[in-house]
Amino acid sequence: MQKVKIPIVIDPVRAAQKRSSFDGIVPLANLDRLSESLLDPNGDVEVTVHCGTDEQGLTYIEGEARCQIQVRCERCGDAMPMELDASFAYTPIRSDIDSAHDDIPERYDVIEKNEHGEVNLRQLVEDELILALPLFPTHDEGQCDPAKVQMSWGEIEPEPEKPNPFAILQELKKK
Repeated sequence: MQKVKIPIVIDPVRAAQKRSSFDGIVPLANLDRLSESLLDPNGDVEVTVHCGTDEQGLTYIEGEARCQIQVRCERCGDAMPMELDASFAYTPIRSDIDSAHDDIPERYDVIEKNEHGEVNLRQLVEDELILALPLFPTHDEGQCDPAKVQMSWGEIEPEPEKPNPFAILQELKKK
């Protein structure tokens, strides 16, 4: 099957009317903010996006993004392969027109459309993958090379005693 690139921006209202589905890839190298956290920005993100209208009449964009990445283990510093999976469901709004967000169901996150009524799909996918990244990626317990793990064990020496800064006040109080 041929890999097709996902569009950068979509008009969610038109896509929902057509019940559009996008199944393709986004090159990792095009996701600048995510690539900063990776050791190797080569590869592709497999993306599936469906647009439609729900029973409340809300336009929605839902989908999944999946990719294999290489990050640095925070414990040992070695390269660590990992799979990122992110699923999302958004309802697009115009911040200047749609002021009431109270009636939006919890299953949807809100995304703002630009001045042309479009949503940046590539940025949406990148945001979801960044959120799926662990803050401190580490190998499972025992998989790190013990020689590279810089831990020191021992006892902490007590701090030397410092003179009390209020001792002078106590002397004045005695007088």
